[in-house]
Amino acid sequence: MERRQFIKNAGIAGVLAAGVAPAAHAQGATIRWRLASSFPKALDTIFGAADVFAKKVKEASGGKFEISVHAGGELMPPFGVVDGVQQGTVECAHTAPYYFFGKDETFAIDCAIPFGLNSRQMTAWMYEGNGMKLLREFYKNYNIVNFAMGNTGAQMGGWYRKEIKSLADIKGLKMRIGGFGGKVLERIGGVPQNIPGGEIYQALEKGTIDATEWVGPYDDEKLGFNKVAKYYYYPGWWEGGPQLSLYVNNKAWEGLSAENKAIVEAAASHAHVTMQASYDAKNPAALKRLVAAGAQLRPFSREILKAAHDAAMALYGELSAKNPNWKKVYEDYAKFRDDQHMWFRFTEATFDNFMQTGREDKKAAPAKKK
Repeated sequence: MERRQFIKNAGIAGVLAAGVAPAAHAQGATIRWRLASSFPKALDTIFGAADVFAKKVKEASGGKFEISVHAGGELMPPFGVVDGVQQGTVECAHTAPYYFFGKDETFAIDCAIPFGLNSRQMTAWMYEGNGMKLLREFYKNYNIVNFAMGNTGAQMGGWYRKEIKSLADIKGLKMRIGGFGGKVLERIGGVPQNIPGGEIYQALEKGTIDATEWVGPYDDEKLGFNKVAKYYYYPGWWEGGPQLSLYVNNKAWEGLSAENKAIVEAAASHAHVTMQASYDAKNPAALKRLVAAGAQLRPFSREILKAAHDAAMALYGELSAKNPNWKKVYEDYAKFRDDQHMWFRFTEATFDNFMQTGREDKKAAPAKKK
């Protein structure tokens, strides 16, 4: 696709508004950035979003803006990318912001918090609500300009060596769980472990952990979790719609022309949509293969879901009382969430429920002979 057509189709008018001739930068030297990912290269969906982004930037700039993409561990540890971007070691990174809740719990809201927004709702809050505005203000503290760049959709609840039938089975459970889910798991008796994606299988195989979650069928199949833990639970109540983010160093961002800023913004939005589409297209077949290979699907009990939900809401209240950054962002997020749930219950939820469970009428019982 021609770069000007791409920018036009993406709805980015910044080039013209700024009065910058689109061809001006093409005459200058090629810009070269490095992107540090938090994910292993083997996962073509979640890692692949950064490749999609970099490819589109190069295409839209006529080859004058190149971004090399590096898997977690190549340039820096997977959980070191915030520091890397903040300090200018790399120009940009692609990551799951909830990895960094230890710096400030507010990071998690930019990705997923237990019983939060789903994928569509999160995108709506970021693009049409106050999400982007509030998070841009927050990230100024870290010398970062953020962009939404991917979502997995609602995730599965993970792989377990034993069945999890009640809250009693959560007690003492050592589980690799990302982000804020671990905080809530801890409150209902579990022992959360924060382990990068490329190290999870080995930890599960050796018994260092009893269970793990990652994303969903397509990625989980690639990582082979079903070979060492057969019980596959749903839903991932801690990740109803986890958003991935592109982090750009503020100085690097300000050094771009208006045209290249527009290209980055449009390319990030393109990668954002592509990742969700990729997961939705690939997960069904992967789930079928996993079940055929012996995976045992199990739903979490209502007892577990209710206990986790109540623990999450209590945690959010405590954080609002002590962390002003969290309070400012979460209050807006929570109001948006409640409005979305009101709306979705009448349309999306009802329609989806019928399409998934009610289309096939049960066969009528034969009439009794008189």
